[in-house]
Amino acid sequence: MTQDKLKQLVAMIGGFLGALFLALQGMGIHLEWFSQEMIDLWMQVLMTAIPLAFAFYGIWKNTFIVTKKARRQEEELNKQGLK
Repeated sequence: MTQDKLKQLVAMIGGFLGALFLALQGMGIHLEWFSQEMIDLWMQVLMTAIPLAFAFYGIWKNTFIVTKKARRQEEELNKQGLK
């Protein structure tokens, strides 16, 4: 997933939260903890956490010590002289 697609995903989630916030206000439901500031805060959390999760996933997938299959693959690469 590219950085642009990631930003689009986070913006879509933030837009949904904003629409939900406005819909709840329109119905007369006012939640103290569900404010525009909280939505902005969670947008920042998502903008940080999602790329971090992708980085950790990439590191995990490219590490040859995590699973038995990966260890066998590393052994095979060593036998072929590719690693």
